Amino acid sequence: MLQKIARLILSLLGWQLEAKLPKEEKFVIIGAFHTSNWDFPIGILGMWALGLKANWVGKHTLFRGPLGPIFERMGGIPVDRSLHTGFIRRIAELYETRERMALTIAAEGTRSRTEHWKTGFYFIAVEAGVPIALGYLDWANKKLGIGATLYPSGDIKQDFQIIREFYKDKSGLRRENQGPIALPPKYHPD
Repeated sequence: MLQKIARLILSLLGWQLEAKLPKEEKFVIIGAFHTSNWDFPIGILGMWALGLKANWVGKHTLFRGPLGPIFERMGGIPVDRSLHTGFIRRIAELYETRERMALTIAAEGTRSRTEHWKTGFYFIAVEAGVPIALGYLDWANKKLGIGATLYPSGDIKQDFQIIREFYKDKSGLRRENQGPIALPPKYHPD
């Protein structure tokens, strides 16, 4: 029922849904582009419309107060980005304990413009041995969904070329907040 309602709402709002889901029951979903607060409700509708009970990663401060339990029931996993405490390993262990798991991560890590993507989504997929679903919100064309699956090769530079090619014709709501799909400086020779 929820799936039908979500599809109806998206349709009424003018959105087209693409559903090229991985055949596997466990995968990481890139959530791109994250440039506005509107990405969250449209993205949640998209997950429901696809019939996915997806988990998602959010800033730990979102889980404070009365909305915290609601966000957790909606699949939210809080993360404090200032701490480096084995988050990738902890999430990979979650994959080991579940029969199904789809985890959505905003690759930019913020709604603000960045000069590179965070790589946590990639290393979670490698560590857990799961594919990466290329999820998107293309506000310019009012299309959303999952358009392809990437099986990480372990060569992050090569895999980012594939990711960059997939997202080249998609755009976020606030284009000025959309930075390049690039690896952090530590992956580039000096």
